Amino acid sequence: MKPWPPRAVRTCILPTLAVVLALALPGCSSDAESEYTERPVEELYNSALDSLLSGGYTQAAEGFDEVERQHPYSVWATKAQLMAAFSHYQTNRYDQAILAADRFIQLHPNSVDTPYAFYLIAISYYEQITDVGRDQRVTEQALAALNELVRRYPDTEYARDARLKIALARDHLAGKEMEIGRFYLAEGNYISAINRFRVVVEEYETTTHAPEALHRLTEAYLALGVTDEARTAAAVLGHNYPGSVWYRDSYEVLTGGDSRPRKTEGSWIGRLWRSVF
Repeated sequence: MKPWPPRAVRTCILPTLAVVLALALPGCSSDAESEYTERPVEELYNSALDSLLSGGYTQAAEGFDEVERQHPYSVWATKAQLMAAFSHYQTNRYDQAILAADRFIQLHPNSVDTPYAFYLIAISYYEQITDVGRDQRVTEQALAALNELVRRYPDTEYARDARLKIALARDHLAGKEMEIGRFYLAEGNYISAINRFRVVVEEYETTTHAPEALHRLTEAYLALGVTDEARTAAAVLGHNYPGSVWYRDSYEVLTGGDSRPRKTEGSWIGRLWRSVF
């Protein structure tokens, strides 16, 4: 379910506006009139809000933009800017939503609704994340936006949701590194494979991909004849994920070569193990 704007933004309607809205709705069918005729700000805002609540998100975005165009210095214009961004988001016009939300932030950096604008930007990037087989630039943008939200507003409800999505975005980026690493490993390009798996172990060590990355490091180092690093990778794997199927696989690979998992002091994995795992 798409997150709605703060209640104060979407329900701040003057008590007398119910009558205004009832009178205004029959005239909303004329595009020319809504585009060129100056109308009371309350009427414009409520007409756009009515479109939003009835699912007419494109019309709502146009209506909220019209509020700002006709009454740029009113309090309603400020609210309309954020509601327009939300209306774009509702129809998955993410680029427009991001631009509108960013504009709101630039114009109103100290507004009580600015945290939501940051959240809207982050969630607009997040919902565009694709499978790991594709370019992950949008995942990186989502992660950056989510981290910025948590940094600026750590105690908000938006930050709590962002932290969950940060973990998922990081797991996604780790999955991309694993996919490339597996390809290199299958091609016998062991150095390139090691570099990819090393990124997972060093930068995404808390993701679900870390155990497999350690196992693949064991395989790649053994293939290169670097047994000390292979033993260390398996030892770290066994220490942190003793019940993992990846540890059992690493153990079998090593024992098949008359070796055993054990930590080597000079290994980069061993140094990382002391500081991270």
